Amino acid sequence: MHAIRPEEVSFTAIRAQGAGGQNVNKVSSAVHLRFDIAASSLPAAVKERLMALGDQRITEAGVVVIKAQQHRSQDMNRAEALQRLQELVDRAAHVPRTRRPTRPTRGSQIRRVDEKTRRGQVKALRGRGPTGD
Repeated sequence: MHAIRPEEVSFTAIRAQGAGGQNVNKVSSAVHLRFDIAASSLPAAVKERLMALGDQRITEAGVVVIKAQQHRSQDMNRAEALQRLQELVDRAAHVPRTRRPTRPTRGSQIRRVDEKTRRGQVKALRGRGPTGD
């Protein structure tokens, strides 16, 4: 797990979308989080995997933009945005295991060929009526 430094993240307070009652037009409680992948202190391998994720929150320039507006409190939205960024980085930090190709066993090869032969026999018996159509 790679911790994200607070100075590498910038927040912008915006007004939340959707219904909000009397408070909605007065309070900028939603938060835009911006995180520049290239300028971050993450290891190079994690940066590469993060850019290759294909996530819609990552721009062409390599900036992660996360919008959080679930809570009424700006602090809670900020914490949620940071948590989502951390989850994204953790997902990119996970190194997938390399696949080593294996060969089919002799028994599985024999079973496969036997099943193909059996299916061929079933199909060969189809459609031949007493008149020899």
